Amino acid sequence: MDTVQRVEYFYIQVADKPGEGARALATLRQAGVNLLAYSGFPAGRRAQLDFIPENPEAFKQVAKQAKWKVKGPKRGFLIQGDDRIGACSDILDKLAAAKVNVTAMDAVSAGAGRWGAILWVKSAAFKKAAQVLGAA
Repeated sequence: MDTVQRVEYFYIQVADKPGEGARALATLRQAGVNLLAYSGFPAGRRAQLDFIPENPEAFKQVAKQAKWKVKGPKRGFLIQGDDRIGACSDILDKLAAAKVNVTAMDAVSAGAGRWGAILWVKSAAFKKAAQVLGAA
């Protein structure tokens, strides 16, 4: 059975060069900020780093001290469950049937028979998506 959790996420943009993600993650590690998920990808000539912290307030404090230009909080979903064929398909089928457009989804096998994903929808669709997915 999958669990779907509403989460807050934040993002920063950094130079698209080696070590930028490592520096940001080291800053959070040194401050004891635990992340539920992290994603980094190119955004134009820069890179965007998305953080889903376990404790959003602790993340915001560290980001302020580091003088990061943070966007957010924004909302998304963290999905976790027992790995199986079609796990992502099941989630996307539910949303499609409810006519909820998915902005993005990143999913991975976590090993030991588990899987996880982060999923984003537009703000206007968040409440409906949460209901369709049974989000806590």
